Amino acid sequence: MSLTNLTPLQQLRAGRLPVRLFNLITGLLLFALAMALMIRAGLGVDPWDVLHLGLAEHLPLSLGTIVIIVGALVLLAWIPLRQWPGLGTLANVVLIGVGLDLFLWLIPPVQGLGWQLGVLLAAILINGLGGALYIGCHFGPGPRDGLMTGLHLRTGWSIRLIRTLIELGVLGVGWVLGGPVGLGTVVYALLIGPATQFFFRYTIIRLPAPQPAGA
Repeated sequence: MSLTNLTPLQQLRAGRLPVRLFNLITGLLLFALAMALMIRAGLGVDPWDVLHLGLAEHLPLSLGTIVIIVGALVLLAWIPLRQWPGLGTLANVVLIGVGLDLFLWLIPPVQGLGWQLGVLLAAILINGLGGALYIGCHFGPGPRDGLMTGLHLRTGWSIRLIRTLIELGVLGVGWVLGGPVGLGTVVYALLIGPATQFFFRYTIIRLPAPQPAGA
């Protein structure tokens, strides 16, 4: 099974729309749940959430609102890169922020190192599943991944280099603003790739083969 690179209209016409929409919404809400669990574990968060939490130290807004604003600003950066957002891109901007505020309201802070480590690892697994569901439904990349691929296409630099520069940049800015960097940040960086890859085999949706012209 493989991923596709569809235009927004092709995404809607690709078939299996109900199950793909279900996976899209489920994946984004799981992503938000994982973010909330990592925050409540209190051992450090992923680089983008270091930035979000750093901004929250200085802005009178909920964390979910900040996530939405940052996602929208990143999406604006797609314009000079000539990237087209899909339904999944727009849903990513809104649903993760709304879901994050909900889950932070429902989930209390975790106490005790053993519980914190357990919740951290569970959050990374949930993040991997959510990311695989979201990516595997063929509705386009999220704002941050689209920025990465857009820069790659415009500059010719490797995905690895661009991803590293972006992650280090937001991590550095977030840390300067007061965002939490800790063990969870390192563990996330090491495990999120393998976790997402593991779930891909179960979540990428097979799309119907395109009909030949004149069929």
